[in-house]
Amino acid sequence: MIRSLSLFVAFVLTLTTFAQNLQSPSEFLGYNLGTKFSRHHQVVDYFKHVQTENPQRVKLMQYGETNERRPLLLAFVTSEANMNTLEVIRTNHLKNAGLLDGTASTNDIAIVWLSYNVHGNEASSTEASMNTIYKLLSENKTYLDNTVVIIDPCINPDGRDRYVNWYNETASVPYDIDQQASEHNEPWPGGRPNHYLFDLNRDWAWATQVETTARLNAYNQWMPHIHVDFHEQGINEPYYFAPAAEPFHEVISDWQRNFQTQIGKNHAKYFDAEGWLYFTRERFDLLYPSYGDTYPTYMGAIGMTYEQAGHGRAGLGILNDEGDELTLIDRLTHHTVTGLSTVEISSKNAVKLNTEFAKFFDNSGLNFKSYVLKGNVNKINSLTKLLDKHEIAYGFAKNGKVSGYKYSTASQGQMNTSSNDLVVSTNQPKGKMVKVLFEPNAKLSDSLTYDITAWSAPYAYGLEAIASKTAISSQKRITDAQLPTTNTSATGYVMAWNSMQDAKFLAALLKQGIKVRFTEKPFTTQGNTYDRGSLIIVRGDNKKAEEFDAIVINSASKFGRNPDAILSGFSTSGPDFGSPDIKLVNPPKIGILAGDYTSSLSYGELWHFFEQQLHYPITSLNTENLGRTNLSKYNVLIMPNGYYNGLLDDTVMDKLKTWVQAGGKLIAIDGALNSFADKEGFGLKRNQQQEDTIQNKDDSQLVKYADRERSYTNNLITGAIFKSDVDETHPMAFGYSDTYFTLKLGSSSYSLLDSGYNVAYIDNNPKKVSGYAGKDALKRLGNSLVFGEQRMGSGSLIYMVDNVMFRSFWENGKLFLVNSIFFVNNNLAEL
Repeated sequence: MIRSLSLFVAFVLTLTTFAQNLQSPSEFLGYNLGTKFSRHHQVVDYFKHVQTENPQRVKLMQYGETNERRPLLLAFVTSEANMNTLEVIRTNHLKNAGLLDGTASTNDIAIVWLSYNVHGNEASSTEASMNTIYKLLSENKTYLDNTVVIIDPCINPDGRDRYVNWYNETASVPYDIDQQASEHNEPWPGGRPNHYLFDLNRDWAWATQVETTARLNAYNQWMPHIHVDFHEQGINEPYYFAPAAEPFHEVISDWQRNFQTQIGKNHAKYFDAEGWLYFTRERFDLLYPSYGDTYPTYMGAIGMTYEQAGHGRAGLGILNDEGDELTLIDRLTHHTVTGLSTVEISSKNAVKLNTEFAKFFDNSGLNFKSYVLKGNVNKINSLTKLLDKHEIAYGFAKNGKVSGYKYSTASQGQMNTSSNDLVVSTNQPKGKMVKVLFEPNAKLSDSLTYDITAWSAPYAYGLEAIASKTAISSQKRITDAQLPTTNTSATGYVMAWNSMQDAKFLAALLKQGIKVRFTEKPFTTQGNTYDRGSLIIVRGDNKKAEEFDAIVINSASKFGRNPDAILSGFSTSGPDFGSPDIKLVNPPKIGILAGDYTSSLSYGELWHFFEQQLHYPITSLNTENLGRTNLSKYNVLIMPNGYYNGLLDDTVMDKLKTWVQAGGKLIAIDGALNSFADKEGFGLKRNQQQEDTIQNKDDSQLVKYADRERSYTNNLITGAIFKSDVDETHPMAFGYSDTYFTLKLGSSSYSLLDSGYNVAYIDNNPKKVSGYAGKDALKRLGNSLVFGEQRMGSGSLIYMVDNVMFRSFWENGKLFLVNSIFFVNNNLAEL
């Protein structure tokens, strides 16, 4: 008895010691939380401290690493009893929803995932994450009896440290609340994006970034009931929390809508008690699937965004337009309250959360049962890699025929199927996410939206597709991949040009000094016909290349290519290998503008594309040095989307013209076209709306004040997909058919080139296949340019009205950029 009592006393003392040794964030960091910005390594150290002092209630897991080698962490926080059965809780939860095979035992544990600091300069939330875990363990322990809280303290460590280091270097002591102070005005590119300047809160669905890929792997292992994405907004908007604004996607259940309202009312109770202002049901909708609220929602969770006033402008303290001082302490306190309130109401509704979560995965009511996709095998492989990241099941068709909604015609149609065609069914647990990603046209309940309104995967990947109301049977892929083989007696090798894998193959050869040709006309040899753009690697061009065959074949193997060995340069029909129509690819020396006047997001898309996808070297040129830059070192210059009017004065513009005339190739993307439109010497002209389509001035004057915003949507295109015609004989369009589905991000419209090449264009009757486009914007879109080339002297200007690199998910557009660099006007040498 005495021994048992002694053991009990020792146990209690041990727990007391843990509690006494757990330091608050302020105690651990050595400064009051909110009086300084904490660097990421300090946040990591604090979470490690919490785990060390509370191993029975806290478990840390590193789920990934950023490009700049910072760790990505999750903290699992729950009661000791739950921690002892954490894996059982996880598997039961997944079984309950049919996400894991097996029979689930009764599960009444709520799983709440709190994600902080996806935008690096919205920095209050990471501070709040430390405060939240401390308060959960010290003041709100009862919440954890039936709740597992998963905390990601910083989704974007690289962006956060970029902001924090800049602010700590710049800020006055004490901080300056004047909005004009330098500490409230970040330099380009700002701390919002990650290393490659991507917005990670637009990357959930497309998973182009290492942070997203790692997070999805962890997320799919847990599939929480609740997911909160903590953000900041302008300094004059106090606080936003759920419920969200319309439009809601139609797959969102009534329960998901209603429980958002319950959560919002719980928050309001605490905010009202403190006299804190907030708003709900405005601005932040639930449609575009790549956000930290929508993606979890389409995976069954209650997905929410919380927005605190502040953002990168606020610093440690700033005076807002109403004359109130907004401090970092205020901001992190508000985020702490909503985080704890979310855990509280989840704990109170744990049983209901489990019940309704399981119901979400009943997909029997979905209209389309299967999506069948046909096209280039490399494009299908790219899509299956994305599906793998989301753990969405798929198979391959059998020989036969399917009917349903045909994407290429935007109408009912049929398609013959083979074992190469992809089948993705909605009869699987993640069937609603399948619908969201693949549906031809998302139902839009309100034209006022926060982001793009079209993203359908078949269009994005350049695949023909049928959406079938009948379940299509599928099978495992029948693989018959042939490995490339060396033929040392061959004249050379020929590789068809169809996909980004072909582009990577070309880039790899050029970097290794291999000379490569491409054909501008189709030719036939050895019984095979090769279309425009096909690569020709001739042995005679590469006499100086040691191990010529090994380099070609090893590079081909790396990118899954199987070039044909050709025994003679004498073609059966079409040009022979020595024809002027078979041109040498001159390795481009590429410069890309970066810095002020450029969109950091657009620059980042290009930077990531060349480094992580194409693997071809570029030189980033700072815009502030453009007037002094020796452009003759480059034969290709890319202008990302941006606003260049303040940069391109007459002197700089003349410099660019001279460079192009001497043989340079200037590629202007999206907003960069404004710098050349309607300017002397350039063929680009803005499309003018016809007189009979201009809205009557009196009608405009009579629009009520409350209706002005909605009325203005008539002039907008909010990320809609249009069918365009393509001149597939132009080198910019090699690898494409005569049709291309383009994603238009805005209503800018340019006339067809009078003197130049209209490579892709929208005809007199714009054909929108998905998304929202206002009626007045549509009237301006007829006979408008999508992609074009204008010759100037020996060089070229490439106009890309639509940004094919947008968020790096419009896979089918990327080859237009590659073609522009390697094939268009390919007489580029040293300038």
